[in-house]
Amino acid sequence: MITSDRCSSIPGSPDAPRFPTSAFTLRNAKVGAAYSATVGGLVQGDTAGLTFAKTSGPAWVSVSSGGAITGTPSAAGTATIGIRATTSAGTADATVTVRVQSGALVPQLRALSWNLWHGGTVVSNGAEKELKFLLERDVDVVGIQENNGAAQGLAAALGWSYHQNADVTVLSRYPITATTPTVAGSAVAAKIDLGSRTLRLWSAHLGYTPYGPYDACFGHMTVQQLLARESSAGRTGQINDIVAAMSGDLAAAATTPVLLTGDFNAPSHLDWTASNSRCGHGAVPWPTSTAPAGAGLTDSYRQAHPNPALDPGNTWSPEDKTFAGGYGYDSHTGEPEPQDRIDFVHYKGPLTVISSDALWEGTPSQSNPSGNAWPSDHAAVLTVFSVG
Repeated sequence: MITSDRCSSIPGSPDAPRFPTSAFTLRNAKVGAAYSATVGGLVQGDTAGLTFAKTSGPAWVSVSSGGAITGTPSAAGTATIGIRATTSAGTADATVTVRVQSGALVPQLRALSWNLWHGGTVVSNGAEKELKFLLERDVDVVGIQENNGAAQGLAAALGWSYHQNADVTVLSRYPITATTPTVAGSAVAAKIDLGSRTLRLWSAHLGYTPYGPYDACFGHMTVQQLLARESSAGRTGQINDIVAAMSGDLAAAATTPVLLTGDFNAPSHLDWTASNSRCGHGAVPWPTSTAPAGAGLTDSYRQAHPNPALDPGNTWSPEDKTFAGGYGYDSHTGEPEPQDRIDFVHYKGPLTVISSDALWEGTPSQSNPSGNAWPSDHAAVLTVFSVG
């Protein structure tokens, strides 16, 4: 599904209105080109009688009563706009930034891979916390896993575009112009208009059981057994099918950069190495990472942080620190949860990695996740690229 900008609100409790965060950035603008964005769906709390007004900012910017931000900038620079939301319950103010570009519309791209943990439903006010994170981190594009329909609400609130199935989504601050239906039961893809460039973004979620780090750390399996279990989990077939489906995109990556994001539910061969022993293992050629590498994709986090011992970048799990049982290893319940990097932003094409980080907020509780500030059990991976 492709959507255009529209206003909507995520239901909140009947209280004073609020923005998810009081300062954030909207999509970029181009000198001399008509601009359009919206804040109309972002207000939380009691939205009865909701209207918006501009309180400060450059003359070229107009803010409609419905929260649409429009105008045509005449010079490059940063536009800072004050916006007030008013409802029958009170007011809320936000400072909004728009970067006006004279050259490429998107010279830097901030790409996120994020497992939403059942759509953010495990944590109270999960949707608002998701919005806050996306806005505060100034994210441009997202590959989502465990969508559970959440992306539609996020897109409506943000005025973004999205393409989804029940589990995986491409969510974008910039327009989606074409889509690829589900591949291998575990991935979707979309073409995104970045102005002077287009981008192909794939979002994938591979099978979760059996789980390799448990087999290695609890089951003490050999490398050959681990690889056999990866195949039986379906992950090896899934990643091979996805890479095969990407072949046209990868062949065209010199002009249209490609991202493969996802929760692969498996570690990387770049982390399990001869010099970085894990659970008694040296090098393990995990297929879900060797297949993308063999197809010419680069792991952006490990490119930014070449030493896995110094920068493990674990994404599983900021919330789960104690093994809760299952997976055939109940006798290990209560032991430390094996920590690993199983979420990725791979790329190919004219992109240069500026930074890459595994991110979460607060100190997530495993025993009482409802109150967590972080609405997932995975860390998100945010890679900032310079767009060539």
